[in-house]
Amino acid sequence: MNWRALMLAVATLAYAGQATAQGTGLRRLTDRDDLLGWEAVGRLELNGQGFCTGTLIAPELVLTAAHCVYDRNRNLRAAEQITFRAGLRDGTAIAERRGLQIAAHPGFNPRGRLDLNNIRHDVALIRLTAPVLSGQADAFALHSGREYGSDISVTSYGQGRAEALSRQRQCNLMGESGDVLMIDCNVTFGSSGAPVFSQVGGRGRILALVSGGGNYRGKQVAFGMKLPQRVAELKAQLRRNPVAAPDRRIKRVRVGGGASAGGAKFVTVGD
Repeated sequence: MNWRALMLAVATLAYAGQATAQGTGLRRLTDRDDLLGWEAVGRLELNGQGFCTGTLIAPELVLTAAHCVYDRNRNLRAAEQITFRAGLRDGTAIAERRGLQIAAHPGFNPRGRLDLNNIRHDVALIRLTAPVLSGQADAFALHSGREYGSDISVTSYGQGRAEALSRQRQCNLMGESGDVLMIDCNVTFGSSGAPVFSQVGGRGRILALVSGGGNYRGKQVAFGMKLPQRVAELKAQLRRNPVAAPDRRIKRVRVGGGASAGGAKFVTVGD
């Protein structure tokens, strides 16, 4: 495998265009029972300029791809222009929150190409205006360590499947180079930022995020990055640049009371 091929000129398609996804292995999470346990994965709506996929890693922190938080002019979006809709399914979300603060990794160059350096730094955190309680959506933990387990999966939104999450229960790790992983998960526009899960022991943990997709020897593949160090750096960035804290007051509820796809990058990789 020639990973240096990623360093060559590539085509970057943002917010529109043609993309062919693998047609097998995806299951739409249509019913509420299907969604159970996956509510923390949601759709990030980008002020009418498309969408990405994001995942709660804490009640008020959403993890996504860095290129999702930049606009078409490659400028950082205002946090309030981003809305996270947890577990969105056919117009109904488990919870909906606006962004309060964004930390995009400084190693990511929004004007650069999809190369190894940009993939490994294509990570951002969005702090929400209010936490999503664990009873609504239970945040996911990050995977750490070298043992990935035999079951790698992806849960995402995407072009042509924007109204509900789709889950691919089995992907294969095709290769890795440093902090960059290549997997054969089904991705398309809007899948950027989607969590790639490793099933080791109990509940799945987030192994990587979808940064972009492309072709390797005629097979559709996705590229992602290892996360623990990047996320630790982003959390430190949020602490260094505090903004007004979300309202943590819990409202008491009486029983019986009422209650286009964005930013994905696609390349062709040489042998």
